[in-house]
Amino acid sequence: MRSGIALGLGLLVVSFLGTPGAHAADSKRTSPTAYPASTQPSLLSEFRIGFSAQDPWGPEGRDGSANLTGEILFAKPFTASDLFTSYFIPRPHIGGSLNFDGRTSFAYAGLTWTIDVTPSLFVEGSLGGAIHNGDKDPFGISSHHQALGCSPLFRESGSVGVRLSTNWSVMATIEHLSNAGACSDNRGLTNIGARVGYTF
Repeated sequence: MRSGIALGLGLLVVSFLGTPGAHAADSKRTSPTAYPASTQPSLLSEFRIGFSAQDPWGPEGRDGSANLTGEILFAKPFTASDLFTSYFIPRPHIGGSLNFDGRTSFAYAGLTWTIDVTPSLFVEGSLGGAIHNGDKDPFGISSHHQALGCSPLFRESGSVGVRLSTNWSVMATIEHLSNAGACSDNRGLTNIGARVGYTF
């Protein structure tokens, strides 16, 4: 009798494990895709690369000189509930400009404010600081270098851009570096250029 009961229970268990529903339930419990991983907000917001003309109105660009530029923009530290307020929240950035002719190159960091004029057109401004490898002494400069007085310098820039798609954009940028009168010489450095941006 007992052996018959045991045999019956065994058949019941085997039949239950063999049903598709049991396998489906088990698959749901063990499948790695059953519970999607939580998505974390990205630290990076955008990457930009382009070229600029080195100080076209000054001694460093007198006979033409170009730079390779790159910039990384990070996500806003916090978000606002409405679009207008969000325009006042900047994105932190870091970047650099490498001169091809041995003239002043620099690295910079700061904050960028971007405002949408239309869904595809935007304007932006940035403010921060930069360190450079250019001349600081007005008495020791060559004919192809500008005396910048000191390092670090203040850096300001403005851009007008067009969004080509959800991820890609192009923009024209002008940037200026100076010491704002903090050092003996303050002619500064002004570059103009174009960049391509990829939004993550």
